[in-house]
Parts: sequence; C-alpha cells; structure tokens
Amino acid sequence: MFDLRYDPLDSLALAFQGIIRNFIGGYRMIGSLDLGLKDKVAIVAGGGAVGQGIGNGRAASILLAEAGVKVIVADRDEVLANNTVQMIKDRGGEALGIGGDLTQSNQCKKVVDFAISNWGRLDILDNNIGIASKLSVVDETEEHWDRVMDINLKPMFLMSKYAIPAMIDSGDGGSIVNISSISATRPKGLTVYSASKGAVISLSQAMAVDHGADGIRVNCILPGPVYTPMVYSPGMTDDHRSQRQNASLVQIEGEGWDIGKAVVYLSSNWARYITGHLMVVDGGCSLSAKPRG
Repeated sequence: MFDLRYDPLDSLALAFQGIIRNFIGGYRMIGSLDLGLKDKVAIVAGGGAVGQGIGNGRAASILLAEAGVKVIVADRDEVLANNTVQMIKDRGGEALGIGGDLTQSNQCKKVVDFAISNWGRLDILDNNIGIASKLSVVDETEEHWDRVMDINLKPMFLMSKYAIPAMIDSGDGGSIVNISSISATRPKGLTVYSASKGAVISLSQAMAVDHGADGIRVNCILPGPVYTPMVYSPGMTDDHRSQRQNASLVQIEGEGWDIGKAVVYLSSNWARYITGHLMVVDGGCSLSAKPRG
C-alpha cells in the first residue's frame, strides 16, 4: 500500500547523509575542513615587509601559521623577518626569524639547516623574493639586468637545491610554491622583470617534472596587481591605484592576503593532486583590455 507520508525529498536527504558519512578516497565529503598542515614546517623566503605592511610573503607566513604550520621567516633584513614572527606570535602561532642573503648558496643552506635543527623536518618552501624593473631592453643597463635576474631567480634555485633533499629525508615529500607574475604571460613592458618571471614559470614546471617521483609538488602563483609594500612604498597616486582596481573584472583590489591564501591551498593536502600548475590570482586582469597601471 502506498504510504501518503512518503516524501522523495526526505529519502534523498537521508541518502545524501549516508554519502557524507562515508569516506571517499580517504577524505570525508563534509564535517572536516582540515588542510593537513598542523605541525608541518615551512620556510617562507622573503617573509618580511616594510613596517606593518602585508606583502605576499608576510601574508603567507601568517596564514600558514594560522593553519598550524611552524614557520621559518627568512629575509635579507632580519628585523623585518622578526616583525613578521612577532605578528605570528601575537596570533598564537609558532615561528622563528632568520636573516640572510638568499642569492648566496651558503646562506640558503643555513636557512634550511636552521629549520631542521629547530623542528626536525621541512615540508613547505614558499619562494617570494623579487624586485621590479620598468625599463625596455634599450634603456636597461646590463648591471641592473644582472641584478634583477640574480634576485628574482637565484634564491628559488638555491633554496630549492637545499630544501628538496631535506623534505625527502625528513618527511614524506613536500610542497614548493614559487611566486611569478602575470607579467610573465601578459607583459606590459617591465621587460627584465617580465623575463625573470617567465623563467620562474619554466623553473617551477621543470622542478615539478624532476621531483614528482620524490613526492615533491612544485607550483607557481601568478599574481596580478596587488597592493603590497613593494608596490606602494615608492609612492602611488590615488588615480594609479584606482586604475589598477578598475583593471580587475571583479573591480576589486588584490592584497597580499589573496596571494597568501593561494600559498596555503597549494601547500595543503587539498592540493595533493596538483603539481606543475600555474595559478593566476589577478581578479581577471589577464582577461581585461583595461590598462592595469
């Protein structure tokens, strides 16, 4: 006999409840948003910033710590690194600061050794170091070309050179996130900067191929116009800032936090099947015909 009280939506709801109680691929569909980062150890290269400003590296350092990661904040200026450390500690996180010129091999090794000696493992490397240049190949000097290439590429090479063996020996693989730029794929001039950031993409994908079998994932973030101390410290007019915002399809201004959140995701277990990926974080600026300043 047909039960007039039967509601197919109730049945569907019960079936769905059954599904979400089960494990799928080792993960629950719902009930846990654990990123799998608790007690992992990260090095954020270029984790300082001027004053209390939030750059990409500082944002990543703070957000990784809030996800349960123990963070080594490395910066050329140890005072700026320690400012980030204090911000992390003020939020209840765990971090240590270290200074060093990461264009130098011995300094990169020192940072990796510092992580291992303090916390016994290394799981995450976030490479943020970089400087800008606005000139064409005609106007650029050879000395500044060399400096941009040295600072924007060499720390990623050297930090990875020492971090990857440490990740393999001390844990179960790891995650490396390199910061490039949409200037690598959609140049607006900035010639030597754009060239260096294009090289970051190639480096990241080649590393992903080389070390995937070791359990090392390597991904690359391409930020768009982001309001960070490196951008605004030299001075920025309100009109220039508004132009950058209007270039976004969603009409919002990017912040260091937006890049930091992408770093946390790519470093987490949620991204376990992602490597060699280019993650564009630009509010749609790459698809916009509007000038981005």
